[in-house]
Amino acid sequence: MQRYFVSPEQFMEHTVEISGEDARHISKVMRGKIGDKMIVSDGHSREALVEITAIEQGTVTASVVEWLEMAHEPAVKVTIAQSLPKGDKMETVIQKCTEIGAVSFIPFISERTIVQYDAKKESKRLERWNKIAKEAAEQSHRNTVPQVAQPLSWKQLLATFQNYGAVYFCYEKENGLLLRDALKPFMQSIQADQARSILLLVGPEGGFSEEECRQAEEAGAASIGLGRRILRCETAGMVALACILYESGEMGGV
Repeated sequence: MQRYFVSPEQFMEHTVEISGEDARHISKVMRGKIGDKMIVSDGHSREALVEITAIEQGTVTASVVEWLEMAHEPAVKVTIAQSLPKGDKMETVIQKCTEIGAVSFIPFISERTIVQYDAKKESKRLERWNKIAKEAAEQSHRNTVPQVAQPLSWKQLLATFQNYGAVYFCYEKENGLLLRDALKPFMQSIQADQARSILLLVGPEGGFSEEECRQAEEAGAASIGLGRRILRCETAGMVALACILYESGEMGGV
């Protein structure tokens, strides 16, 4: 069943009004008609099965048939911090990690980032990235839409570490800690109802420098490995995210 996200003010007590691009999608692409049902969420606290009662130019009105439980979000809140990769790889990261269960994304600039940051272009890219997150959240039946933040510098990113229960960064080194071993103390804290948020850092195509590794560890992060194979930067976040959610029991793990 098709799912749409609307702003809280569009959600009334017994009805919802859908406008803009979503309204056009319902009426033109999906060829919606009176009596069709769909799921609508405000992305925060309300989600309902609704039935279309009116289709006017630029607006679709629907009445609430049944309020639904918002139970599609993972208990462990994982934010993906991705050093800006080349081309459209960031779009892939956002789309696939949204489907898997990431709660937010932080693009950042690191020492080996190849992409040249342009604030004007980045504003348009940020708008597109958030649109991709919304569409992926709708497709995967998420209750909330992950937010993509403005790109940060490496120094700015380090300052955010204190906001999370645990911080891990993907960095292959000899005798390094594997992700599953690094997660053990965090999973114990979850069982004790302590911090449930994780910041996961993924470097650019060339990886993190030794100096960045040192700075990250000094700021409280733990370096983790993802096995014996070297993963592309757009793949590493997906693999680590899936492993974290599995180990937390989200996908039938411990």
